[in-house]
Amino acid sequence: MNALLGPAEVRDLAALLDVMPTKKLGQNFVHDANTVRRIVQTAALEPGEPVLEVGPGLGSLTLGLLEAGHPVVAIEVDARLATQLPLTVAQLQPEAALAVVTADALRVSSVPDAPGGLRPTALVANLPYNISVPVLLHLLALEPGIRRVLVMVQAEVGHRLAAEPGSKVYGGPSIKAAWYGRWRVEGQVSRQVFWPVPNVDSVLVGMTRHEVPGTEAERLRMGELVDAAFGQRRKMLRQALSELFGSSAAATAALESAGLDPTARGEMLGLPEFLRLARAAPA
Repeated sequence: MNALLGPAEVRDLAALLDVMPTKKLGQNFVHDANTVRRIVQTAALEPGEPVLEVGPGLGSLTLGLLEAGHPVVAIEVDARLATQLPLTVAQLQPEAALAVVTADALRVSSVPDAPGGLRPTALVANLPYNISVPVLLHLLALEPGIRRVLVMVQAEVGHRLAAEPGSKVYGGPSIKAAWYGRWRVEGQVSRQVFWPVPNVDSVLVGMTRHEVPGTEAERLRMGELVDAAFGQRRKMLRQALSELFGSSAAATAALESAGLDPTARGEMLGLPEFLRLARAAPA
């Protein structure tokens, strides 16, 4: 018996559950065992390391992580999928260590334990495309113990997460994600390994966590500044931040006190510069 799901098993499970992948939930199910094993290998986890998975769907990646000996706690918003996943795992890998939580990952207030009360130290997932960045930022803020991330996301999102200042795709998500570590694109994924076949490309993007550079209050304040700067990204910072500070003059004063050029644009600033501004002009 195969320990992973193939195309026939994925379609059979979907039919059993009367599940049709929806754009609303950003669902595209992986059905290629080689791709699953490649993702697990690329994650470069420690032996037996407990993993948090978001949006396990029918269980393709879950089974790959379990096959490699990693206890998994999976958060799944679709109750049908969450109920079926332990049954699928029990049939294909009866000794595997799996815990499933039926919840919206964007709304959980804490990261659940993996089996045996272990705290997950890695996040590995095929993230729903429509909520990938908010889910990542929410879970990383919740759980400082997550030291390694490898997620499959829409290519545009992955390149944005890994972008450096000045890049055409650099933006708010690039800076907010950089708070936790340095992100990098770690590989492309063929459209053909998904069912249904998506109309966008996918990439693997990874991060190894570093010590956060400031306090939680500074992170939140920096997020406000980033949102304002990139909400009007073609404007100079003194203009883009004028509403947040009350006037262009006040924004100019705050920028100058942080050693920043008021005529620069947000896309030219990195995390250190935005953090300096947050510290110079606290809420």
